[in-house]
Amino acid sequence: MKKILFLLIIFSFEIKSHEFNPAHLIIEQIDNKNFLYEATWMYPFKNIGKRAEIIFPKTCNTKSNDLYYQGKYINEKIFIDCSKSLKGSKLEVIDLSVLTDALITIKFDNGEIFESILNTKNSSIIIPLNESYLPTAYIYLGFDHLLNGLDHILFIFGLMFLISGTLNLIKTITAFTLAHSLTLGLSVLDIISMPQNTVEILIAFTIVYLAVEINNSKKYDFTPWNLAFGFGLLHGLGFAGALTEIGIENNQILLSLLFFNVGIELGQLFLIPFISIFIYLAHNYNFYRNSVIFSSYTVGSFGAYWVISRFINLFY
Repeated sequence: MKKILFLLIIFSFEIKSHEFNPAHLIIEQIDNKNFLYEATWMYPFKNIGKRAEIIFPKTCNTKSNDLYYQGKYINEKIFIDCSKSLKGSKLEVIDLSVLTDALITIKFDNGEIFESILNTKNSSIIIPLNESYLPTAYIYLGFDHLLNGLDHILFIFGLMFLISGTLNLIKTITAFTLAHSLTLGLSVLDIISMPQNTVEILIAFTIVYLAVEINNSKKYDFTPWNLAFGFGLLHGLGFAGALTEIGIENNQILLSLLFFNVGIELGQLFLIPFISIFIYLAHNYNFYRNSVIFSSYTVGSFGAYWVISRFINLFY
């Protein structure tokens, strides 16, 4: 058993958490009569494979400027001259990575905004003629961020290992939710701020802390509000950093925040039954102690790796 755990620990150092860096195409209409548009195509430069490309309608001519780097993205400015409105036309993204979704934001000069998500399964859209707009694309982005963020998944996994009783679990998850919702909103609205690299290191420390608590067989038979709420504040700043990186380009920032947060909560609710079943089976089939050791070493190994790697990234 110890040898297996050792191999898992060593192997885990070769795995990194998937960063939440969706591509973002922002198109803004600058001339209604002549159907002129200006676009910015933001694509994560650390993405696996070649950079995805935009296929504009055949009724449009495009001209691109030189690429430039900004944050985690390589950006391309595109000027679009169309013979008719983009409404009712097809827009396509080719060569998207399976790990990268593309948020499409189109702002028309009459104030209308259209947003959608493209991925490898759905790589094209027909821009609607009339759009009754709610920024529901951010629900998908929040859900995707939670499920693709291994650090957040391991934190929820570790937290559930420390809680006894369904009611305590509900209260603890609620405290975590309220905390990260608070800092997510305050950070995106520029009321509070903290360097994102520092936030990511602190989040990794929360995972290491949970691993130590699991290994000590600590089990809370009460609701650890301070633990869940305090760590939730940090994770909220992490969520905010991811959302700020791609930007909210519509005029419904509060709704976008709400929907992004709803997506995160849906991701949490999706995970909880699977983790609960694992813990239940461990209790009822007499391998709970081994599962505690396995979980502690696995969670701790990932957490320690992220602490070290994210600290090193401060200098590079």
